[in-house]
Amino acid sequence: MKKANLQLYFALAVLVIILGASLLAPLLATHNPFEPNMAVRLQGMSWQHFFGTDALGRDMFSRILYGGRASILLSVVAAVLSLGVGLTIGLLCGFYGGKVDLCFTVLSNIFQGIPGSCFMVAIAGILGASIESLILALVITSWAGFSRIVRAEVLQLKEEPFVEGLRCLGCSDWRLLSYHIMPNIVNKMLVLFTIRVGRGILSVAGLSFLGLGVQPPTPDWSVMINDAILYYRSSPHLILVPGTCIFMLIYSINIIGDSMRDRLDSRYNEVRKW
Repeated sequence: MKKANLQLYFALAVLVIILGASLLAPLLATHNPFEPNMAVRLQGMSWQHFFGTDALGRDMFSRILYGGRASILLSVVAAVLSLGVGLTIGLLCGFYGGKVDLCFTVLSNIFQGIPGSCFMVAIAGILGASIESLILALVITSWAGFSRIVRAEVLQLKEEPFVEGLRCLGCSDWRLLSYHIMPNIVNKMLVLFTIRVGRGILSVAGLSFLGLGVQPPTPDWSVMINDAILYYRSSPHLILVPGTCIFMLIYSINIIGDSMRDRLDSRYNEVRKW
């Protein structure tokens, strides 16, 4: 238990540091992250350039500070939109059932049967490399997971005695959904949202690395890795520094998501104890 708590505290500290550095990037940056200076290109770590410089002489420390902004923001926005779409569809399908439920169930099965990474690459490739197409690709490949879990929870909850009692008292469908069913699935949605943000960051990094996400000269960790491939032998720090940032960010979010699941999902805890 102590080990789990230490991991959680470490993950929280890492997440706070990364978020704080990204938000305060204009104050913490020592150089202009967009300004090239060929006179100091591919320099190693020094007091003047903490993480060295890239192939265009841009300060890596400043670019690292700004680089987390795009990945985090895009992942959070995509997760919020996916949650909104999946929650709406899952609530309506689980509560009302019928042909609408059947159609969306078949549709979600189709989406979940397609490899997510390949589907995102196809969508981003067809629509072109832009922020809008990246968010759309993330939402299209993510909403089905939310909707299926919400639908399963609603199907179980609507058979509970308290729902039947509220129906007998004349409670409307809208009030049942918004005031009595949704509060019972909020904990699972928070856990799914946290995990989805972590996966979204990894997806954004992969698409940006392939040139289908964030476009240069916008500072982004995965774009930095892509730009540094030609110099991995002479300047390995150009890959190691942004790669470590991506790893630590995803690691901290996943640890926090697992901890939230352990604390909020009582049935998961009962299964583990059994």
